Amino acid sequence: MLSDELMQAALLEAYGAPLRLAPFPRPQAEAGQVLVRIRTSGVNPLDLKIQAGAAAHAKQPAPAVLGIDMAGIVEAVGPGVTGFKAGDAVYGMTGGVGGLQGSLAAFAAVDARLLAAKPDAIGWREAAALPLSFITAWEGLVDRAGVQAGQTVLVQGGAGGVGHIAVQLARALGAKVFAVDSAEKAGFLARLGASAIDRARMVADYVDEHTGGRGFDIVYDTVGGAVLDASFQAVRRFGHVVSCLGWGTHALAPLSFRAATYSGVFTLLPLLTGEGREHFGEIMREATRLVEAGGIVPQLDPRRFTLQTVEQAYDAIRARSATGKLVIDIGAPG
Repeated sequence: MLSDELMQAALLEAYGAPLRLAPFPRPQAEAGQVLVRIRTSGVNPLDLKIQAGAAAHAKQPAPAVLGIDMAGIVEAVGPGVTGFKAGDAVYGMTGGVGGLQGSLAAFAAVDARLLAAKPDAIGWREAAALPLSFITAWEGLVDRAGVQAGQTVLVQGGAGGVGHIAVQLARALGAKVFAVDSAEKAGFLARLGASAIDRARMVADYVDEHTGGRGFDIVYDTVGGAVLDASFQAVRRFGHVVSCLGWGTHALAPLSFRAATYSGVFTLLPLLTGEGREHFGEIMREATRLVEAGGIVPQLDPRRFTLQTVEQAYDAIRARSATGKLVIDIGAPG
């Protein structure tokens, strides 16, 4: 039995080392914070980069508790918190970077501004799978591109973690959605309501087929590299390209000749700097509304993992064997 001052956590003790289940100081809710008893923790590819010491932009010094997304139950609230009370079911993108404790632990004390009420329409596992993907999709499509009903939206990497949420979000907001991914993902994309495009096709070919050569109003790139370059060729004149992986060096001529615009999304910024955390809570409240309305359904890998088997989940990411978001069960089964 652990004392009240300790809890179980999956601890990263050194970069490149496997996570180890170990006792860890149990946090307390300070001013503006909520202490959450964590039920489920979402796995993101960024977690593996942090573990390997290959994500300097995430700034998570070891030893550390990883895990960016979580869902759980409010255990206590700190001074100044009025929006939540003990017993509330909540979820959000709350830590695991910037020196903030992550969600691979029994408890976390998190900034209340990052949280929203968990949707009743989905379970704990689905809730933990949603925050980073939904926030990234929302920031690109709504905050940067200002998507409107009736517009044409092309999602690059439409079957991925962010991509499949971006497809559903654009659809829920009234856009006509197209999604590029591998040919075997066509059925999945069609079930999400998108017109599937084989990523092996030439850009000019699918632009001609689906837009009569005009180009798409908005292109959301979730892949980066050469796919972002292709996005500059797929957008219409005066359209908008947005990317959550625009970290390379790119030629802007195709974009400039269309008088189109570009925006980047860096979802971690509020966690790293403290700026804009209120907006994360606002976005998650929109997620709850859309989930309750049936417009957003996160796709989960059926395999189950616990704090003891986090490394098996990470191995599934490394092997590219996941068929949906992976989630770690921490409290009672989700």
